[in-house]
Amino acid sequence: MSPLKRTGISEPLLMPGPDSAWSRVRQSVAWHGHVVVHASPRDWLPAAVADPRLRALLGARDWQRLTGLPDAEARGRFAASRLLVKYTAGAALQVPPESVELASKAGGRPYLRGCDQIEVSLSHTRDLVVVGLNRRGRIGVDAELAGRRIQYSAVQRHLCTPAERRRLSTLDPDERQRHLVRTWTLKEAYTKALGQGMRMGFTQFGFDADATTLLTPRGEPASHGEWDFATFELDGGHLVGVACHDAGLLDEGDTAVSTMLDEGFVSEVVDLVGRVPHRASYRGDPAEHPGGL
Repeated sequence: MSPLKRTGISEPLLMPGPDSAWSRVRQSVAWHGHVVVHASPRDWLPAAVADPRLRALLGARDWQRLTGLPDAEARGRFAASRLLVKYTAGAALQVPPESVELASKAGGRPYLRGCDQIEVSLSHTRDLVVVGLNRRGRIGVDAELAGRRIQYSAVQRHLCTPAERRRLSTLDPDERQRHLVRTWTLKEAYTKALGQGMRMGFTQFGFDADATTLLTPRGEPASHGEWDFATFELDGGHLVGVACHDAGLLDEGDTAVSTMLDEGFVSEVVDLVGRVPHRASYRGDPAEHPGGL
């Protein structure tokens, strides 16, 4: 697997279950500043459902959401997506996954409560879950079926800028379809990274022919190198789009939870710990065993 065009974005890592090699997540964040992981919900569910810590892993809010879903398949996808986020964040922050609290901002954008220097993005289809983390700026991920058929005549004026339409009009139908799916996936990823989702019109920005450079609707450069874009073809027929931002933050090379937590949040935790009985501290390498197993 490799990006359709070489960029500064690291290749997505396959994490087929709770016992995956989570040290790779820690290494990717340390080396690249970000990580993208993917998994099939089916691979996560047998072990996850049998885990007696499932309720603690999900947390009260997500447990309530899980039990409120009427469809078993939807419950499985929801549980798998939340667990993949928590295990990935736990590995990056070097903490057990059950200590990671996942919340949502206005508009549904997920974030890690208490962490002010790490961004998270989540996407899933029926057969795939993708998670992106970035400690240098924003990140957005989106997953689509690579063979998805899009009727160009129906979406061109809502999906494509004038410059993109001119370029697509020169392609044969099959190649146009491939470019449309890639364009759709990247635009979803970029608007997710901005926290806008579908509220931002897809004709307000575009991409070049390689789908690696952000352009204005007229086809002029719209960034100064602070954004990287890539699309990856995964085994199983899925296309993953990634938009990764570098805000120029100081690169400390460390995402341990002690350096990533918001100062006010740490103060609350310290105060809380001082008022509860002492518990045995967590031991071991959390990057290898983020669940404390």
